[in-house]
Amino acid sequence: MYKIPLISLVWLFLLISCHQDMGRMLTGDQNRKPYFEPIPYGMTFVKQGSLNIGPSEEQSDYSNTSAKTVSVPSFWMDDTEITNNEYRQFVYWVRDSIARQLLAESIPEFLITEGKHGNILDIPHLNWMEPIEWKNPDYQTALEELFLPENERFFNRKEVDTRKLKFEYYWIDYKQAAKRANSYNYQTQSYQGNVVDASGKVSPIQNRSSFIMHEITPVYPDTLVWMRDYTFSYNEPLTMKYFSHVAYDDYPVVGVTWKQAKAFCQWRTKQLNNFQEMLKNPGVMDYRLPSEIEWEFAARGGHEMTVYPWGSYYTRDMDGNYLANFKPMRGNYVSDSRTNVTTMKVANYLPNSYGLYDMAGNVAEWTSNAYDESAYQVISDFSPDFQYDAKPDDPPAMKRKVVRGGSWKDIAYYIQVSTRSFEYQDSAKSYIGFRCVRSTFKPKYYE
Repeated sequence: MYKIPLISLVWLFLLISCHQDMGRMLTGDQNRKPYFEPIPYGMTFVKQGSLNIGPSEEQSDYSNTSAKTVSVPSFWMDDTEITNNEYRQFVYWVRDSIARQLLAESIPEFLITEGKHGNILDIPHLNWMEPIEWKNPDYQTALEELFLPENERFFNRKEVDTRKLKFEYYWIDYKQAAKRANSYNYQTQSYQGNVVDASGKVSPIQNRSSFIMHEITPVYPDTLVWMRDYTFSYNEPLTMKYFSHVAYDDYPVVGVTWKQAKAFCQWRTKQLNNFQEMLKNPGVMDYRLPSEIEWEFAARGGHEMTVYPWGSYYTRDMDGNYLANFKPMRGNYVSDSRTNVTTMKVANYLPNSYGLYDMAGNVAEWTSNAYDESAYQVISDFSPDFQYDAKPDDPPAMKRKVVRGGSWKDIAYYIQVSTRSFEYQDSAKSYIGFRCVRSTFKPKYYE
């Protein structure tokens, strides 16, 4: 019988083991579970595609921007504009978060200091399961600084001071981190370059944490916009009731600045990811404002050459009914609707081919992009995104943000899918709202 030398067996074993290890190195961890992206509630999937951006034939006389073909990756988009009821959840969460922090200083039940197994937590956190008894005298005493001061109370009613409702959040500025001038030097083992924070302060990059931005944003909508935007106009009822009354729950929120819309997206992401973590599921892509190209691509509804989201060149259907909430004629705000003069309930008109409502009219919508007349000449043709985070000391022209879709007070030109307009990021208007988008992992079953 032929005998294999022991040393040969050892080498054979090592060769087989090495081959197996190399296989694992090449194929990765085979025990990882596949990921199936959950369908976001209230959102529509917009499949990747391309479009020609620039003025339509009807707009050629009003714009010196040349046409350009760009490609857009797939994404999710809210079916409707964010409503008063949806935004109010954000406001209430901020209110309750501040209230719980105050109550935790004197009422131990509002602070969790131990883990599930009795271990002491290094960082205690708020107990969101403990109800807030707003009419409890002891609670009111602890919450005193959250209420209006006595000299500002109407009929001595103890109400929450909405000026104190501020949302604090953090995010990573990847665009600054990606600049070659800010790259990490492996020879010196240090960063080079400077970083600009949200306040406009310029500082040398110390480490990775230098790219973490911090911002505190007031969240309560400016309800006075209904009176401020219109001279010699009686809009007190809308000022008093539009955001707070249940009758307007399904109407689009207005009076929010660009920064408030951005803060809402951050809060929405945080809430969902916290829920996913509780279920031990992977996190999701961030909610955010759409780029203006994403917005236009979605508004077109898959139609290449169209003026309006419904795919035709006309603002009326075959029966003569208007197809959106806008101002059809000079001074005539009611011809398109017999039920309302200003905004209308979301999804009151038929959606476009993607299933998106009110992509024309009702309220104009914030996008993530800075406004510049020459933006189309410089943006990439792949997933274009023209952004600039304006600082407090920047001139007004640097604080312009693109708004799209037109509103209830605009003529037909402004509700066209390709019409660009702008508003200043720190301004709030009675005719501007927003909706969110979310990038997608593009699983096969959506293709």
